[in-house]
Amino acid sequence: MPRDPREIQLEIDAARESLAATLDHLAFRGSPTRLKAQGQAAVVRFLQSPAGKAAMGGLGLLASLVVAQKVRQRRAARRPVVRRTR
Repeated sequence: MPRDPREIQLEIDAARESLAATLDHLAFRGSPTRLKAQGQAAVVRFLQSPAGKAAMGGLGLLASLVVAQKVRQRRAARRPVVRRTR
């Protein structure tokens, strides 16, 4: 039995609306501005947690030790080598 053209048009319109809603949803989920804001919020939450504070403290300590080692190496390189003769 042949389908009514109005029924077919209604189905096409419904599919078009559904596709438009899906595309809008995907555009919202993939929005760079929204993703950036979510990423920043996640980083801030982590850094404010005890684990984040410990990680940043450890990183700060490691950086301090590296800088101190570099300073010692530079000072040692500038010292003249004193050779003792017998």
